[in-house]
Amino acid sequence: MKKILVGTHNKGKFKEISYLISKKIKKVSPIKLNIKSPKETGKSFTANAKLKANYFSKFTRLPVISDDSGLCINILKGKPGIYSARWAKKHGSFFKAMKFILKKMKKKKNRSAIFVCSLSFKYPNKKIITVTGKIKGEISKSILGKNGFGYDPIFIPNSASITFGQMSKSKKIRIDHRYIAFKKLKKIVKIL
Repeated sequence: MKKILVGTHNKGKFKEISYLISKKIKKVSPIKLNIKSPKETGKSFTANAKLKANYFSKFTRLPVISDDSGLCINILKGKPGIYSARWAKKHGSFFKAMKFILKKMKKKKNRSAIFVCSLSFKYPNKKIITVTGKIKGEISKSILGKNGFGYDPIFIPNSASITFGQMSKSKKIRIDHRYIAFKKLKKIVKIL
């Protein structure tokens, strides 16, 4: 495998997924190939990851890797969940969406949350392989750190005392939900 299409228009996700894949493989963005994003109509992370892999593979002869991920907050009944990116759009930005979440959780004692990532891999004309990675943690009391992307500045994993947004890229990328999912995928698709 010389090239792979990383099926996302999200620059943060593209960087993180590309970083995990072997340096020998060239990573191609759908933006470069003028492929638009599909409508995410799945009811779960797994369904959306599969939907994206199937969609992008229609436009290319390259193997495709795609992800669907999000933050599930217990006290908010698992929201924003699969609507994580859409919440950011609705509120105007991830920063505004984080402010909205913190306001909603102001007096809440239970701050537990899970970051979930489903990764799908598809060779042309072959079956899709999908895995899921999860990391437990809690929501911080304020927005902390400038690193990462999305909801990283309000999520403190159980194994740390700082948010993903405060961690160095190399530390965060070696413990997060995407890495946990990727490790599972690499056991099946060894060349990654």
